[in-house]
Amino acid sequence: MRGIIVFQIISCLFLLFCPECKTAIDTTTTSTTMPSTTKTPTVDVSKYRLPTTVKPTLYDLFLYPDFATGLFNGTVIVSLQISEPTDTIVLHTNGLNITSVSVKGEQANFDVEKLYEIVTITRKNGLKFTTLFDTLSIEFNGDMKNRIVGLYTSSYTNQGKVTTMVTSKFEPTYARQAFPCFDEPNMKAKYIVHLLKPKDENYIALSNYPVEKTTSYDDSHDLVTFQETVSMSTYLTCFIVSDFTYTNTTFDNDGNQTELRVYASPGNLEKTTYAGEVAKKVIEYYVKYFGIPYPLPKLDMVAIPDFVSGAMEHWGLVTYRETALLYTNTTHSTANKQRVATVVAHELAHSWFGNLVTMDWWNDLWLNEGFASYIEFKGTDAAEPDWEMMTQFQTSDLHSVLSLDATLSSHPIVVTVTTPDEITSIFDTISYNKGASILRMLEDTVGATNFQTGVTSYLNKHKYGNAVTQDFLNEIQAAVGTTFDVTQMMDTFTIQMGYPIVSVTYDAVSRNYTLTQKRFLIDSKAIYETNTTYGYKWTIPVNYVSNLGKSQGLILFPYNQESITVQRPEGSTWLKFNYDQIGYYRVNYEESEWKNLINIYNSLETMDRTHLLEETFSIAEAGQLSYKIALDLTQQLTNETSYAPWTVAHSKLKKINTYLSNSNQSTAFKTYIRNIVSNAYQDFTWTEADNDSHLRRLTRIVVLSLACTVDHTECLSQAQEKFNTWINDTSEALSQDLRSIVYKYGMVNADEATWNKLLQVYLSETDASEKLKLINGLANVKDVSLLKRLLELAKNESVVRGQDYFTVLAYISSNPVGTDLVWDFVRENWEYLVERFTLNDRYLGSMIRTVTATFSTQQRVTEMKEFFAKYPNAGAGASSRLIALESVQNNINWLANYKSTVESWIISLNES
Repeated sequence: MRGIIVFQIISCLFLLFCPECKTAIDTTTTSTTMPSTTKTPTVDVSKYRLPTTVKPTLYDLFLYPDFATGLFNGTVIVSLQISEPTDTIVLHTNGLNITSVSVKGEQANFDVEKLYEIVTITRKNGLKFTTLFDTLSIEFNGDMKNRIVGLYTSSYTNQGKVTTMVTSKFEPTYARQAFPCFDEPNMKAKYIVHLLKPKDENYIALSNYPVEKTTSYDDSHDLVTFQETVSMSTYLTCFIVSDFTYTNTTFDNDGNQTELRVYASPGNLEKTTYAGEVAKKVIEYYVKYFGIPYPLPKLDMVAIPDFVSGAMEHWGLVTYRETALLYTNTTHSTANKQRVATVVAHELAHSWFGNLVTMDWWNDLWLNEGFASYIEFKGTDAAEPDWEMMTQFQTSDLHSVLSLDATLSSHPIVVTVTTPDEITSIFDTISYNKGASILRMLEDTVGATNFQTGVTSYLNKHKYGNAVTQDFLNEIQAAVGTTFDVTQMMDTFTIQMGYPIVSVTYDAVSRNYTLTQKRFLIDSKAIYETNTTYGYKWTIPVNYVSNLGKSQGLILFPYNQESITVQRPEGSTWLKFNYDQIGYYRVNYEESEWKNLINIYNSLETMDRTHLLEETFSIAEAGQLSYKIALDLTQQLTNETSYAPWTVAHSKLKKINTYLSNSNQSTAFKTYIRNIVSNAYQDFTWTEADNDSHLRRLTRIVVLSLACTVDHTECLSQAQEKFNTWINDTSEALSQDLRSIVYKYGMVNADEATWNKLLQVYLSETDASEKLKLINGLANVKDVSLLKRLLELAKNESVVRGQDYFTVLAYISSNPVGTDLVWDFVRENWEYLVERFTLNDRYLGSMIRTVTATFSTQQRVTEMKEFFAKYPNAGAGASSRLIALESVQNNINWLANYKSTVESWIISLNES
């Protein structure tokens, strides 16, 4: 699943790369067992896990959705394998009304425990269940309305007509909301699915496998039966009834042709072509890379109008948010195009890593999501080689997790989770981005061939089954041989949170570098427990680049060794450790070495330039390097034209600009940024050329956005002029790439009449991507009364879909005049938010981090603590509260420790 993590990358919203991003962000509507004002009662945690004596082998599932009422009925007949006599059969259910239970035709007793989301079944005669194979039949009904997980209704408007569909989303623990089941990833079974659909010839039914037959059910409905599936986890099943149409192609599946269809609402059909083209290239690459054919007889991809995540890898029936699947070059931006390609590549990677082989339990979620988050870059690179996707990994995935993982509120990659809230909460930056980052480091350490061999061996050994992290590492070890202990190295990065900073000293006489390590934390005074397995030390694969090229061979810095020595190559004039920022660690040098690296900045490749920029600011923020070094380095940007370095510069400089908002050096700092961005601004300008490359188009948006952020006169003037021309005649052509900036900065000083005009454009727009750009413009106005109106409008599902609600709150709160407005709104309306979205929604919890991101006073900390004390049950947002508090404290520390240093640098710069 590729989540959209808006709250973690709010500074990049202008690109609309939301990330599964991949964590930006979305909403969900699920049932909850406790109101927010109630403390969690004492629970028996063991009851959240099912007994292992009874397992399913086949579900024969009948679902009868009623479009008129929004309700559904169902019957599930489960073939069971019972390993030993047992008094009970226990399986999951949540929000369903169970009306009848029988075992092998005999009526049985059943008891539902809502807290644990389980139903316990016993025989009426009190005897044990002893038959090795038994059949369980359950009749049930439920509600599909006002939700966005489980089995639910979605709708869209086409030419004024509202059309309803039924769809599903089950990961991680929502299959139990659609049918009683053994809703754990290692309880795999086969499925025969029967779906009721309207007799209307425009309506179709879809599931994981092709249709077996369609029979008449009554005068108004047909019953569609699908072929029996392979064995798979409950969260991978999917059911859709809609009037969607499709475009199709086929892909080469190890010598055979497999059909690939892309479905969307009829009005969006023309926007499905690109997704089909990129999916064909990506999946053909994966078939070769994994050395294993795509396992199912068909592959469908579907754009859903209301969808909680970015996308979901339901096997054979992959579902997407419309923004993650639909694209045309006349209606969408370059960023939208890349979003579609990367999300498609992510989800299709799951067909092997996650679907064919599934983690045994959610503790090892990173095996699914970390791998898909890494391999998506290879898949997209194969489909679009000109995009330099492997170089984009730094800014897309690595940097955001390095920031989060440098806090005490982070967590290990492999983490123990039990409850549904805990499970939901770990679909986060650590599981996705850190998982991907350490796999990238592992591949570089063992070599691409050994890595690929190990991956294929792992998939073959565990296909159609489940695995744990050690199973994966064993296969990499077998491919590597006895060169070094793969498990020991990887354990230091998976079972303990955080990462090291390597300090480097250089002896010019011996030409030796001495490397030492310690844990890197933004708060260098933070206290933490070190009496752990590895004591927060890591086995680090060290590499470097010099003017002679990249280092060869394996250099390991063992966790239990105080230091290591690296010889500087004869004839080299400079050396930089951690080439391409592949290693999951930081490097700090003596000041003289930093100055040498600054001097040769323009001689470095793009990834190493990007690394230096990100590294210096991050280490300075932790108080382990003078901000003078980081700021001196930014002077090299005057000749920079590449995407990744400017992405880092935009993020870091914008953050300091925010810190200095109340400083008497604020204006001078903005002037400095305008000066260093001036050359790039003049190079890219607002004029696009037909032959502009993909990366040049992306870079233009970063450069223009930074220029407008710091009040570049021409930049703001151009944005305003283009906006005024367009808003007075919306039929006027407006560049797809430029419009997000035009809407945002064109609306800053808008009056109510102009705001209302844009609102009407937004309301009449049907494209999901365009609507987000438009509402970001609405959220950027300085008039607080209009922002209040937008907050109220956003509550209306016909104005803002539930999936976009928190994104809109994020847009408003990122507006300096909207921050307090949203913070007050959240505190005053928390019970409404919990009732609407539930505490199981991790995005509700993540919203707190977004709203409070710029807070920097103890008064704000007090407000946050009082709010958390009033509503102590955080559900899936518990860790986000800790992160939010730590982030605000770090903001306070920055102002106390570094503000004067930066101000002094600005003053000295102007004096020189």
